Amino acid sequence: MRRVAPLACLALAIALAACGGPRALPPEVGFGPNPTLPAPAPQTIPQVKIAEAIGWPEGRMPTPAEGLKVQAFASGLDHPRWIYRLPNGDVLVAESAAPPRPAAAGSGGIRGWFQRTFMARAGAAVISADRITLLRDADGDGVAELKTPFLEALTSPFGMVLVGSTLYVANADAVVAFPYQAGQTRIAAAGLKVVDLPAGRNHHWTKSLVASADGTRLYVGVGSNSNIAEYGMEEEVERAAILEIDPAAGTRRIFASGLRNPVGLDWNPADGKLWVAVNERDELGPDLVPDYMTSVTPGAFYGWPWSYFGQVVDTRVQPANPEMVARALKPDYALGSHTASLGLAFSQGSLLPARFRSGAFVGQHGSWNRDPPSGYQVIFVPFSGAAPAGMPLPVLTGFLNDRGQAMGRPVGVAFDARGALLVADDVGDVIWRVSPAG
Repeated sequence: MRRVAPLACLALAIALAACGGPRALPPEVGFGPNPTLPAPAPQTIPQVKIAEAIGWPEGRMPTPAEGLKVQAFASGLDHPRWIYRLPNGDVLVAESAAPPRPAAAGSGGIRGWFQRTFMARAGAAVISADRITLLRDADGDGVAELKTPFLEALTSPFGMVLVGSTLYVANADAVVAFPYQAGQTRIAAAGLKVVDLPAGRNHHWTKSLVASADGTRLYVGVGSNSNIAEYGMEEEVERAAILEIDPAAGTRRIFASGLRNPVGLDWNPADGKLWVAVNERDELGPDLVPDYMTSVTPGAFYGWPWSYFGQVVDTRVQPANPEMVARALKPDYALGSHTASLGLAFSQGSLLPARFRSGAFVGQHGSWNRDPPSGYQVIFVPFSGAAPAGMPLPVLTGFLNDRGQAMGRPVGVAFDARGALLVADDVGDVIWRVSPAG
């Protein structure tokens, strides 16, 4: 039998994946409390529309909304993903990528092959620096003059939170505690494991982290090990969930579940409720299923894998589970299909223009399986009181060039001590700072 060259196989697979899919609806119909949910179009081979990662050419940067300006707060980083500001104004950046895949996890079949191949083209398949770097802007000019390793030899770190004099870091496999003194620029002490986290296959490896107001509880977002539990529910124990951790006792419990990949976590200052940005499932067509953000009800179930956006049944998942579907809560606000909405931060302070002072900023990493692409921007969802009110506003755009290549991809969002918005860009290897123009 004649063998087909690997490159020919790859080209054929790309061609098959990129054609024959349903026509995409306008992106805006996938936003808001009641997004358009068309009939599903299941795909054996995922549709692929990769924005090749090329980085920023000299002199280029994202495009800010009217009334805003953008500058590089820090550059030359190594795949910066998440941001956390310390009380003294220092900014911590998790430089991180997926941990090595265990041999026992297997290849994941054609779906896994597609994901590995095309994520590499999108700039996601890099070796993790396993480091947290400290940035300091002591003179207040919007540029960090100090960039220094703060914590090293971690395991794909992501979430960070300081409680008193203890800095908690969410590695891909555990929450670890480190002693911290205000102003220090490096931690050399060994970390103390607080609690293990689900690891193994790590289809979704990021572990976001926030603390309760009194510091007695930690909350960790743990993504699923699959698209729709295709490896079995035994692979999904304590996954697709937000876990509540008691750091004093070293225990954990499920706080909310049915959240396919809960990433950005933040507290709504209007009512103190926890909110989360969630990445939904793939392979149902370009307009299913919308990613979303939602307030989190303790003990609630949000549908995954049996249903989406409340109680819309995903018939691919067998056996069916009507009892769980009947429990599924509808999320508060859709963020567009396949936008990969990761970062979430509620407004802080009064530095930014008035239209950005009550609501949530969302970092949308961008699609790999939608034509035309979606995401690749930072948006602002306005709130009235404790609830979203209206369509999102653009904050930073222009991450794709006119050839459809990704010069950058936004991830985490946070605020500096002066109230400017910081955005981690893991393709551009930059932290962008967004502040008022003029």
